[in-house]
Amino acid sequence: MGKAAALCGGGSSSTTTRGLVSLLSAVPCLGCQELPTMSAEPGGRGGGGGGGGTPSGTLPAAPGSDTYKGWLFKWTNYLKGYQRRWFVLSNGLLSYYRTQAEMAHTCRGTINLSTAHIDTEDSCNIVLSNGGRTYHLKANSEVERQRWVTALELAKAKAIRMRNNQSDDSGDEEPASQSDKSELHGTLKTLSSKLEDLSTCNDLIAKHGAALQRSLSELENLKLPAESGEKIKAVNERATLFRITSNAMINACRDFLDLAETHSRKWQRALQYEREQRIRLEETIEQLAKQHNSLERACRGAPGLSASSTGITSTAKGSVQSAKGEASDEDEETEYFDAMEDAPAFITVTADPKHHRRSGSNLSGASEGHPEDWNLEDNVFESSNQSSYNESTCKDLLLFKKRRRTRIPNKPNYSLNLWSIMKNCIGKELSKIPMPVNFNEPLSMLQRLTEDLEYHELLDKAVKCESSTEQMCFVAAFSVSSYSTTVHRTAKPFNPLLGETYELDRLEEFGFRSLCEQVSHHPPAAAHHVYSKRGWTLWQEITIASKFRGKYLSIMPLGAIHLEFHSSGNHYVWRKVTSTVHNIIVGKLWIDQSGEIEIVNHKSKDKCQLKFTPYSYFSRDVPRKVTGVVSDADGKAHYVMSGTWDEKMECSKIVHSSHGSTSTEGKQKTVYQTLSPKVLWKKYPLPVNAENMYFFSDLALTLNEPEERVAPTDSRLRPDQRLMENGLWDEANVEKQRLEEKQRAVRRRREAEAVEALEEGKDYEGYIPLWFERKVDAVTGELICVYKGGYWEAKEKQDWSLCPDIF
Repeated sequence: MGKAAALCGGGSSSTTTRGLVSLLSAVPCLGCQELPTMSAEPGGRGGGGGGGGTPSGTLPAAPGSDTYKGWLFKWTNYLKGYQRRWFVLSNGLLSYYRTQAEMAHTCRGTINLSTAHIDTEDSCNIVLSNGGRTYHLKANSEVERQRWVTALELAKAKAIRMRNNQSDDSGDEEPASQSDKSELHGTLKTLSSKLEDLSTCNDLIAKHGAALQRSLSELENLKLPAESGEKIKAVNERATLFRITSNAMINACRDFLDLAETHSRKWQRALQYEREQRIRLEETIEQLAKQHNSLERACRGAPGLSASSTGITSTAKGSVQSAKGEASDEDEETEYFDAMEDAPAFITVTADPKHHRRSGSNLSGASEGHPEDWNLEDNVFESSNQSSYNESTCKDLLLFKKRRRTRIPNKPNYSLNLWSIMKNCIGKELSKIPMPVNFNEPLSMLQRLTEDLEYHELLDKAVKCESSTEQMCFVAAFSVSSYSTTVHRTAKPFNPLLGETYELDRLEEFGFRSLCEQVSHHPPAAAHHVYSKRGWTLWQEITIASKFRGKYLSIMPLGAIHLEFHSSGNHYVWRKVTSTVHNIIVGKLWIDQSGEIEIVNHKSKDKCQLKFTPYSYFSRDVPRKVTGVVSDADGKAHYVMSGTWDEKMECSKIVHSSHGSTSTEGKQKTVYQTLSPKVLWKKYPLPVNAENMYFFSDLALTLNEPEERVAPTDSRLRPDQRLMENGLWDEANVEKQRLEEKQRAVRRRREAEAVEALEEGKDYEGYIPLWFERKVDAVTGELICVYKGGYWEAKEKQDWSLCPDIF
């Protein structure tokens, strides 16, 4: 506009234009206004109320410092409520710790105030929110709350000002991305082209305007009436103003282009800043993963560890580092276990088997007693030691009767960004999330359920027990053995399609045959039935509930497992514990089992309480520890169970019990005097090259082996699972999407049939399982799917006409 005014040569137009320019230049930039400097303690230390900050523990800072420290109460969860935390406000960041001592090594969380929203709920509460993170804080008093609010507002203003200044100081930086640079240049080129068009129009207007002025001047020189001369003079002045206005418009367009270039550089710097932040975050995550791996290797090679404990210790240390690495940002749903919480409710000491006297204070789990120390009257354990179903005999028998495969194709080395997929799945049901096969292993959930029978010989031995408490020991060992295959198996099994089945016929080799069927899809539920000609039957209906919590994945099996022995009629019922997959985002994945299992013999009323101790950084116990006590109907303890769920389980016979000292928690522990422990179950070693075959066991390698005469709905015939096993993951992903879409179409058709039946006033039964039926269990009173028969007969006749087309 200044250039337009200069063309006027003076007058009111020039004055008005210069005044407008002066008015615009007088408006200050809001980002450049100076804000008051934040003091160390807002509101003044002597502001009254709260004793100048003493109740909250606010610490003074040096004059001119922008650091503010003090105690506040932070909301954690509905169980713990508000917890006292030490907060530090510095450089626009609000961080908190559990104690002041943690400031040196562990920060529980940090929020950036430059983009945070500060709100107050009542006289003492403060709410800070920044994106998906929200802190609910509470001060001791209203005065203290106001001091913190003032400090936070000043810190936020200063952080914003610093960010803007940093943006202005870096004005000559070039865009890092070639695509962004091209887009910017294209936009500016378009604006320049439009400006050239306007300049051309301006030249034409100036040319025609000059011609018009000459014509009007010639008319003025003619001798015309006075009235006509005045009119011509007015038209001439208007033509002059029109030319000046057009020039001013062109100058304004040039100013707009300059302004667009200036702001485009600022936008580019902002984009570059976000890109650098993302790269810095990725580098930090990568560095954490490298530190985790190096620490794990250092722990694995640490001196002073025996060869027998190296594997367990290295895994435990890796888990320790994972837990410490995640402690930088406190997860409100993470449980922290103290050392006393891991302590057992009982203590065992090994007794002299001849005199039943205390011979030492070793725990049964660490005792090195020999099986022959026990009396011969314990015939079940003599049977256990002399059983023909040992590991080598079983394998030789298996190879003799039918040779099965001992390897599968190696797992391809495909890289995949886990977080890019999982970040959109937080809080959702895992079974409802579409996942690529990259996260799977080439087995279905039905096959994983069948894999629990790997140590079926424990139940064969339990059949020979004359005492129900002795039999309970083997049942307890069997319930623990099902978790041994999960220690390295961090991949997810395939979700079975509705109506999918899986059979494992080992009647000739091991004396049992197993059948599984997916009887429900939402929620996913699988029914399982196992018959053994050696004297036992097992059945269950398992529903898997799973939740992804950002840092870990919880898997909660729902449903009871039933086991009945034919000769004695003993009917055992138990439920599975919770499995947790840790280090979903950073570090090496590892699995932990936690919770309690109560095994009940509903005939004799015997019970076994097993406790799976969760991993704790503060605990000195061996990782994956399992302890338990077998008691009769009167509550008298007979055996102590001890071991780990990934290695072995031992049993010690109790000869005497007494009450020991009271713990720090006020609980009185029971001291059991036992004989030397005997090993009931020990894990089979993994096959050679297992790390490249999804850490499958010998049994798992055979589960997906093609077999003839199976039902057309068998998991072995599932095409996406077969393609993945063969290493064709891209083709498997395409096939997996096809099968899922086919299942959705069937579900939509079934829903339409239900609506139609409802409109006609008819009952609609929905999906009916093919080989199982729902009945009320006489023992537990629950509705459960039980085998109704017909499958093995259909297999004998090869009549699969009832099977649906699901593949």
